[in-house]
Amino acid sequence: MDVAQNAALDPHVKSLLAMLVAAGRPKVWQVTPAEARDGMIALAQAVDVKDVPIGGVEDGTLPGPAGALKYRLYTPVAPAAGRLPAVVYFHGGGYVIGNLDTHDGMSRLLANASGCRIVSIDYRLAPEHKFPAAIEDGLAAIDWVAGSAARLGIDHTRLAVAGDSAGGNLAAVVCQLAKQAGGPKIALQVLFCPATDGSRDTESSRAFAEGYLLEAESIRWFGRQYYPADADPNDPRVSPLRAVDLSGLPPAHIHTAAFDPLRDEGKAYADRLRQAGVAVRYTCHDGMIHHFYALGGAIPYAQTALKLAGGAIKQALG
Repeated sequence: MDVAQNAALDPHVKSLLAMLVAAGRPKVWQVTPAEARDGMIALAQAVDVKDVPIGGVEDGTLPGPAGALKYRLYTPVAPAAGRLPAVVYFHGGGYVIGNLDTHDGMSRLLANASGCRIVSIDYRLAPEHKFPAAIEDGLAAIDWVAGSAARLGIDHTRLAVAGDSAGGNLAAVVCQLAKQAGGPKIALQVLFCPATDGSRDTESSRAFAEGYLLEAESIRWFGRQYYPADADPNDPRVSPLRAVDLSGLPPAHIHTAAFDPLRDEGKAYADRLRQAGVAVRYTCHDGMIHHFYALGGAIPYAQTALKLAGGAIKQALG
């Protein structure tokens, strides 16, 4: 179906996609990683929600396995007294693009709606840093946040991890590895349009391979940048859906978008977690595309969805 004629798409999504086509910008696989990063920054500057009031923003660094990692700590407007629950957040971007700034509006909205401190992590990117560099950084970040809870004003017993797209993959993998290591204790995982299966052999991956922002060729390009040629798609660090045992993982809130090539693998991960006895809250957002949650300046529903997601986090973390 022609994307422009797809009546089920949200009209604001349709307008954004038409604008991107009219701009005539090259596809991500047609440029260098550095140019792709600039492109994502430009997209965020154009269509991310701006000037979201926030209780406080603090930039800092934490010790990573290969050097200092930047983080950004968001405190919600009118925070509750005492130590707050916290969400360690991993941005999306195929492990190649994205940074603290491209997800700033989303992080602010999520902090205010959830009542949590959001700790957004600037993990290492490919191709300069191949798999499993991002995973090593993610584990270091969650360990550091848990160990620094008092200094950060965080309640370590109410610590969640979250991420979108590749960051959702990273959040899911961190939860599996933390369970295997016996800690730190993670109270909740929140996955927005997560990549969970490296095979990409799903109906949604075929139906939305072109024209819906994230395209099949983009996904393949991201994979070539991050994963070595001999990476095993059955490795749970690549495909958390392929893990043999998903029992004992933190409760999960999983969000997918109806017109996202990653939709079906996100749903499959929710189903497998539920089958393993994990409490799951699953939402597929009608009319939406991949990355919609970070496009709140152009897609009003993105702000509504994040407020609802944040409210569910607040309820889950008490």
